[in-house]
Amino acid sequence: MIVLNIFSIDLTSSVGTSTISTTDFVLCTLASLLVGAVIAFAFTFKQQKTKSFATTLALLPVIVQVIIMLVNGNLGTGVAVAGAFSLVRFRSMPGNAKDILAIFLSMAVGLATGTHHLMLAAIFTAVVCAVNAVYMLLPLGESADNEKTLTITIPESLDYGDVFDDIFKEFTTKARLEQVKTTNMGSLFKLRYDITLKKGKSEKALIDELRVRNGNLEILCCRKMTDTDQL
Repeated sequence: MIVLNIFSIDLTSSVGTSTISTTDFVLCTLASLLVGAVIAFAFTFKQQKTKSFATTLALLPVIVQVIIMLVNGNLGTGVAVAGAFSLVRFRSMPGNAKDILAIFLSMAVGLATGTHHLMLAAIFTAVVCAVNAVYMLLPLGESADNEKTLTITIPESLDYGDVFDDIFKEFTTKARLEQVKTTNMGSLFKLRYDITLKKGKSEKALIDELRVRNGNLEILCCRKMTDTDQL
C-alpha cells in the first residue's frame, strides 16, 4: 500500500504559476538520464577520470531539468533557488578545460530537457560528443616527440648561465632555461630546461655529455610537461 501511495502522487498540481504533468516529468527525466549517460561515457572513455566525475556528468542534467521545471514561470521560486545556490561552496581538485566543457554541456542539456526540448537535447549531445571525439583523435596541441623537459642538478660552484651552451648547440635546436631551484641546503642547483632535440641526435649521447659537465649528478629527461589542459 505504501508503494502504491508513492506512485499515486499527482504531479499535475501547480508550483506557483508552473504546471508539471506526470507524463512530461517522466519523459524529460528519462531523456535527461539517457543523455547524461552518453555524456559521461563520451568524456571518460579512455581518459583518466574519476568515478565521481562520471557520476556528476550523468546526473547533472536531470538535476538541472527538475530545477528548471520548478522555476519556470515563477519569479519567487527562481529567486529562492538562486539564493540557495549562492550558499553552496564547491570544493574539488583543480579541473582542466575539458572538465569544464563537460559540466557546461550537462547543464545545457538539463536546460533543454527542463524546457521540453528533448529532440534538441539529444541532437546537441550527439553533435558535441562526436566533435569532441574527432578533436581527441587529431594531434592538436600535442608536443612533438623530440620536445623534452630536461632537469639537471649542478653544484653551486658552476655558473649555470652558459655552462651547457656548447652542448645544447650541438644536440638541440632550442634550449630555454625555465626554472632554477636550490636544493640540499643551497649546495646544489636544479635547472629545468625546455629543449628540442635535433633530428638524428641521441638522447643518451646528450645525457652523457651533460653528466661529464655536471659531475655525474642527477639528470632527468622526460616528455615536455605542458599545462595545455589548464585554462
